Amino acid sequence: MTAVGIRRLTPGDKEDWNQLWQGYNRFYKRSVEERVTERLWDRLIAGTGEPFGFGAEVDGRLCGFAHYFFQPSTSDWNPRCYLQDLFADPDIRGKGVGRALIEAVYAEADRHEAAQTYWLTEDSNATARLLYDRIGKQTRFIKYMR
Repeated sequence: MTAVGIRRLTPGDKEDWNQLWQGYNRFYKRSVEERVTERLWDRLIAGTGEPFGFGAEVDGRLCGFAHYFFQPSTSDWNPRCYLQDLFADPDIRGKGVGRALIEAVYAEADRHEAAQTYWLTEDSNATARLLYDRIGKQTRFIKYMR
């Protein structure tokens, strides 16, 4: 198995992170305004508020990321950890990058005594769901939005 390093993102990661971010947005067929991307990057790097993020590195190259938030809950004393964005470069999938990123978020959630860690994915994301079914539990909830 390829050695995957997990670390906080640094200012020098911006170009590689942005390429991954654009790939993530293409995968989900969504358009994100440049100002939203810039705000996200600034917050990730500042480390002073949410979202928080990790980068995955293989052979010295940034090849994945995870962005997450802590949210108060009406049914738990401690916050919940929401893993909003998870992406691995398609050229390196199957090498443990996604698992390593999720485990890093799990560890951070545990450090903050989060009541749970959760994330969403499209029902058609079969490749990712193979991993998610091994390291998480699908819930009975269905998402609605306006």
